[in-house]
Amino acid sequence: METTQTEPPAVELANTVVAVRGRERDELDGWLAAHGLAADAERFRELRDAVRRLLAAATGDGAYPAADLAVLNAAAALAPRWPVLLTGPDGTPTTGERSAAGPADAALADRARDAVRLLGTPARADLRACQGPGCVQYFVRDHPRREWCGPGCGNRARAARHYRKKREG
Repeated sequence: METTQTEPPAVELANTVVAVRGRERDELDGWLAAHGLAADAERFRELRDAVRRLLAAATGDGAYPAADLAVLNAAAALAPRWPVLLTGPDGTPTTGERSAAGPADAALADRARDAVRLLGTPARADLRACQGPGCVQYFVRDHPRREWCGPGCGNRARAARHYRKKREG
């Protein structure tokens, strides 16, 4: 339902679809407004929906849909980046990244590249769909026993199990 742990940027974007009282609700507009990206809602929605379908395939042993791969790869290419050498306030050398893309393209590309890394590497093995009743969220498992996107879903699942056992027994 609502994650409390920090998820990778691609999963955070995918999780802008939530389930409330058994109905899906789209929270992308609020998320975009909070990140100063509201003008690009349709492009983010297209990427978000493609990433959700790819996450569903990855967590359900399905093949990645070709159309969603095309959306993901096109978004990942929007903002080429290069490393730069900088100096901190005290003169200490540090590294950074630069891009000629605008903020929306850079944010879209960052989330797409994050999804590419998550879905195309062994990190994919820790990707999970929340097992909470009615939940539509995804998370990257950070503990071997983690089954839910957050404590709320875990509490609901345990309460439902307790109620079911009490009713049966």
